[in-house]
Amino acid sequence: MCIPLCPGQIPLHKYEHSIEVQLPFLQHRFKNFRIVPVCVGMQDEMTAVDIGMEISEAIRRVKRKVVIIASSDFSHYRPDRAAREDDAYFIDAILGLDIPEFYRRLDERSASVCGYGPIAAMLAASKDLGVKKATLLKYTTSGDMTGDLSSVVGYAGIVVE
Repeated sequence: MCIPLCPGQIPLHKYEHSIEVQLPFLQHRFKNFRIVPVCVGMQDEMTAVDIGMEISEAIRRVKRKVVIIASSDFSHYRPDRAAREDDAYFIDAILGLDIPEFYRRLDERSASVCGYGPIAAMLAASKDLGVKKATLLKYTTSGDMTGDLSSVVGYAGIVVE
């Protein structure tokens, strides 16, 4: 649920498109499911962890199988080699389930990862629910599809279980 805004404020979801990207895949794969979208406006570490704790508490209350999906691109509009190097550095912290280190690395390299808050919230919820490992399924950049390596966007599929 998004809260009504005062005149002149931009809704949190105005430029957010991850649900539109994910929903067709979910509908194709799962015939009967429910979704609770969460819009994240503030992405600082404390807020992300607080959101993650609320999510894990809600999951405990419903007593159903729940999958948490956090969606984000990684590097934006960087040369392929630089994007791969930076993204591997950020992904390594995610694979280590290390939220403070993830934020430190993002800050250190002035990252353009747009959904780092949702990633951290997912990690916080997952860790609170007992997750012990994360696995990188695949990493790619837009250059792998277009052939243009001068300015790419990075993508990773990571499973946390």
